[in-house]
Amino acid sequence: MSHPATRSHDRELASAFDDQADRFERAPVQSDPDALARLVSAADLSPNALVLDSGCGPGLVAEALLEAGHRVVGVDLSHEMIDRARRRCERFGGNATFLLGSIHDPELSRFAPFDASVSRYVLHHIQDPLLFVVRQATLLRPGGVLVLSDHTTDPDPEARSWHQQVERLRDRTHTSNATPGELADLLTAAGLESVRMMEETFTLDFDEWFDRGSPQAPKDDVRGLVLSGPLAHGFRPQLRSDHRISIECWRATARGIKTGR
Repeated sequence: MSHPATRSHDRELASAFDDQADRFERAPVQSDPDALARLVSAADLSPNALVLDSGCGPGLVAEALLEAGHRVVGVDLSHEMIDRARRRCERFGGNATFLLGSIHDPELSRFAPFDASVSRYVLHHIQDPLLFVVRQATLLRPGGVLVLSDHTTDPDPEARSWHQQVERLRDRTHTSNATPGELADLLTAAGLESVRMMEETFTLDFDEWFDRGSPQAPKDDVRGLVLSGPLAHGFRPQLRSDHRISIECWRATARGIKTGR
């Protein structure tokens, strides 16, 4: 049975993403077809793989995997996200299944073992990242692939602390970003092997990014904090000539394999 604090956080996540589902689905960083194609390529799955999409949101990753010829079981805490995923992937028929709930729900075991599990932009909302990764690994067959993809932070304590303060004020469901090395380390700690990782940059527009969040502070306060802080690996804001803010971010995608041991 889950801890009361976990259940409370899950309810907060579900409520926040029910509210922002439309803005989230249309966000450039979420819907970028080239980034989705690179994620599918980095996963490097066998043909017709059965994939668990852990925290599937509106089905953007699931759709990319389905278009690549795979089968997908998606799970998400948000009712609105699951409804959108089902509509988006309806044309794939029985190859796409979407469940409302947590990856820790026993119901997922009836679909196991999976050939792969993928999560994108989920880890920074998780209170216990290792437990999240271990649960996915238990649902994989030996030789199965686990892929974590998320935006990352700086190993320097000062830069990291500032970055996380910004993230939490912009989104009350944010827990913590990992550094690129920590993302890979999670896979190793969960018993996965042959871990490999790639990094790539992407750019956020501050206003678009803030407006689709679940803020704990006024926009002007967060804007001031963004402009006053140190530059961080994974979060480098720049004030443009039109007075808008662009933020250079880093996304890491780590892939590991479950051994038969």
